[in-house]
Amino acid sequence: MVKRKTALKIRKIHRYLGLFLGIQFLMWTISGIYFSWTDIDEIHGDHFRKENRIPTAFKNLVNPVSTTELKGVTTLELRDIGGRPFYWINNSYLMDAETGLEKNEISKEEALQIAGSYMLPSLKVLAIERIEEVGNHHEYREKPLPAYAISYASPKNIKAYVSIKDGSFQTVRFRDWRWFDFLWMTHTMDYQGRDNFNTLLLRGFSLMGLITILSGFTLFYVSSPTLRKKVKRKRPK
Repeated sequence: MVKRKTALKIRKIHRYLGLFLGIQFLMWTISGIYFSWTDIDEIHGDHFRKENRIPTAFKNLVNPVSTTELKGVTTLELRDIGGRPFYWINNSYLMDAETGLEKNEISKEEALQIAGSYMLPSLKVLAIERIEEVGNHHEYREKPLPAYAISYASPKNIKAYVSIKDGSFQTVRFRDWRWFDFLWMTHTMDYQGRDNFNTLLLRGFSLMGLITILSGFTLFYVSSPTLRKKVKRKRPK
C-alpha cells in the first residue's frame, strides 16, 4: 500500500487544485446549464423580428455595370433603402438602382426605415446613435462600421444595428444575449474574441482539471478502507 505520507501529499495536491480550479469549474457548470436551458433563436433576438418579411419588388432598374467606375460584377445584392432600390455591388459599392448614382452612406431616417422593415411594429424607437468604432468586448464587434445603433423602449434594452455604408440590417442585441455572451466568454476562456478554443489559458485549465480528477481517483484508491482490506487479504502470510 501507499505510505501515509504519500497519501497526505496526494490529498494536499487534490485539495489545492480543487480550490484553485473551483471558480472556473463553477463557471463552466453555470454556463453549461444556461446554454442547455436557452433557445438559441431567442438569444439571437428572432422573436423581436418579423416572421414573414416580404421583400419589396422593384421594376425598371438600371444595368449595374452602366457606370464607368465598375469594370465588372462579382457579387450583386438588391436592397430596399428608404423605399428605393439600391445595388450593393462587389461588397464595396452602393448604387441607386434607378439612377445609377453612387451612394456613400445611408441617413438616420433610412436606417430607421430599414430597421422597421425587420423589427416588430410594436417596438417603439427610443433613440438612434451613430457608432464609428467599437472595442473587443462590444456587442457589435466584428461587424461593419460605421453603423447606426437603434434603441427600443423595452426592459430588455433591445438594440438593432444597421450598417451605414451598405444599408444592411446587421443584428439584434438585448439583455439575454448579453448574458449569453458573458457566460460564453467564461466558458471558452477567450476573454478577447470569445470564440477561440485554443487559448493557452483554456488548455492549461483543462489539463489541471484532468489532473484534479485523476488525483481524486488516486486519493480514493489509497484511502479506501475496503481496498486496503482487499490488498491485505492478497498478501502472502
